[in-house]
Parts: sequence; C-alpha cells; structure tokens
Amino acid sequence: MADRIVLNTISYHGSGAIENIVPELTARGYKKAFVCSDPDLIKFGVTKKVTDLLDKAGFAYEVYSEIKPNPTIENVQHGVEAFKASGADCIVAIGGGSSMDTSKAIGIIINNPEFADVRSLEGVAPTKKHAVFTIAVPTTAGTAAEVTINYVITDVEKKRKFVCVDTNDIPEIAVVDPDMMSSMPKGLTAATGMDALTHAIEGYITKGACTISDMFHLEAIRLIAANLRGAVQNTPEGREGMALGQYIAGMGFSNVGLGIVHSMAHGLSALYDTPHGVACAIILPTGLEYNAPVAGKRYRAIGKAMCVPGIDMMDDEQACAATIAAVKQLSKDVGIPENLHGILKEEDVQFLSESAFADACCPGNPRDTSVEEIKALYRGLM
Repeated sequence: MADRIVLNTISYHGSGAIENIVPELTARGYKKAFVCSDPDLIKFGVTKKVTDLLDKAGFAYEVYSEIKPNPTIENVQHGVEAFKASGADCIVAIGGGSSMDTSKAIGIIINNPEFADVRSLEGVAPTKKHAVFTIAVPTTAGTAAEVTINYVITDVEKKRKFVCVDTNDIPEIAVVDPDMMSSMPKGLTAATGMDALTHAIEGYITKGACTISDMFHLEAIRLIAANLRGAVQNTPEGREGMALGQYIAGMGFSNVGLGIVHSMAHGLSALYDTPHGVACAIILPTGLEYNAPVAGKRYRAIGKAMCVPGIDMMDDEQACAATIAAVKQLSKDVGIPENLHGILKEEDVQFLSESAFADACCPGNPRDTSVEEIKALYRGLM
C-alpha cells in the first residue's frame, strides 16, 4: 500500500516569519480576515503582533475570541455564525491547538455546510471541499495543529472528546515564528512541549509508521529533547528549537497516527479539563512500558535521539529501560507531575477506558489493546 504524506502548501519558519502573513493574503486577492484567537492571547498582546501588521497594511479583519482551552461543539457553531456575519473570506488562526482546532472546524463547515452539527465530522469525514483559506500561526510549541490533518472537539453533553481526520482541514500556510511563543509561561511551555514529544514518540512506534515519518519523528525527538528545558527557561535557542521540533513532529504523526497515550489523554481533558499536554506527559512512560513487548526494538533509536549515554552498548531490554527513564527525567525536569493523583477518580475509570478504546487514535497503537487493559493502565497511574 502506498504511503500518503499531506503537508502545508507553504510554511515559514524563524524569527520574523509573521511578516509574510499580509503579503500572502494580498497576493491571493483576499479582502477580509476572520482572526481566531483566544482571550488570553488578546489580553496579553500576543494576537496584536499580527493584527498590528494587518492594521499597518490596511487589511480588514474581525477578531473571534469565543474559544475555550478544549473547544466545544457550541464554540464551533457560534464561530460559524460569526464568520458568516463578518463578511470575511479567509481565516488567520493565532494560538495553540484550541484556536487552530476551532478554526479548522469553522473553515470546514463554512465550505461543507452539511456538517453543521459538528458531531458528523468525527473520524474520517467525507467532506468534499477544502476549508476556507487559512493561515495558521502557532503560539505554543506542541500541538502542531498548523500542519496536521486532525482536530479535536469536546462534546460537553456526552463528556467526551472526538477526533476529526480530514485532509481538507489542513491550513494552506503555516507561519511558525518563535517570537510568537516567547510569552508562554513555563507550565504551558512544558505541557505543550511534552505533547510534542508524545506526538513524535507515538508517531514513531505507531502501526502506520513509514520511512518518511520515521525521518520526521526521530529528528523531532532530537530537537525536543535538546531544547525543551531551554524553552521552559525562555532561552531564544530553546524557543526556536522547540518551534521547529514540534512542527516536524506534526509533519509525521498527522500522516501515520498516534496511539493509546493520546486516546487516554483525550478523556482526561474532556472529563476534568486536564491540560492535554500534561495528561500526555503523565501517561507517556506508562504507554511506553505497555507497548515495549511489541515496539521495544524501536526504543533504542528514540533513546539515541534523546542522547541517552551508552545506549549503543546496551541490549534491547536495557535500551528500553534507559529510553523510558530518559522520558521520565525530561518530564520531571520541566515540572510535570508523575501520576494522576488528584485528577483521576475511580468511579470514572470504566467510562474513561471505554472512551479511550473508542478513540480514533487507539487503532494506531502498536500493541492491540482492550477496555480491561486500559483500565489497568489508568489504575496504575492513580
């Protein structure tokens, strides 16, 4: 079977990359932008870095900021109505995964109105038209939503998150400017960075992994392991390395899938509003231990990318253990909790396990699993 790789048409990387936003819009003849960004980014002046460029160029825009950390069906539907009322003809998404996921859903529904209920977008939706032209500008180094064909929406009524996979949702242009990430607080930097590492590692061991995705994932692991600690300390080198590393991870996992770490993390965010990156970071070592019997031979390459000392001299079992230890140490160094104490409740384990097993990421896990096995994994983290 042929391997499929879907990427942005154009992407810009490095300090000052946002200077390319207006020229890209005007070159295509667009007249008004629907700027999606969350309230905190507006409050702290991050969104203004882009809207100042639009103002300077006299490019019309309207800001939509009704975006929650875990965007809901209602957020999306309100956004669709706001887009229609605005008279905009393009989208500029500024923020982390929440802003970009909301933007993707809005853009898809505007051009495919038969999916206006939002729930029908779950899984691989048979949309016919590409989303509204979108430029995605990440402000976190983690989700890589600017380069993926995935987005995640929360169904409040059913207390679950659902994953949408659609080649029509990928933003045409990604603008990855580390200067847009410089105001991220330490906790958010750590959480989103560990989400990026989880993307790279799960993508490397997933059932769908291929030669091209392996290349992306191993380089992403190397960059993230080398730069996350610095990014948390807000060094320019750390920020730039993480901006690139998380994007490269997205180039990979978007095309080959993830696994049960993400499946399990989605439920925690939907039920408890746990930050997605924190949930992924806590679960990742457990997921690696669980998958070792099937995917363990791949862990040596992960460990080498993380610069684990002496890993070439170890046998497979030792290399697995050393790699998992390195992941735990990085997570600890950036301040992530070691377990789900105070988060996970016993009475929710059954529901969460069933949700994780039904999650769109679960089939990509290298080791076939079950609801009962996932229950045991959750309980091991309590």
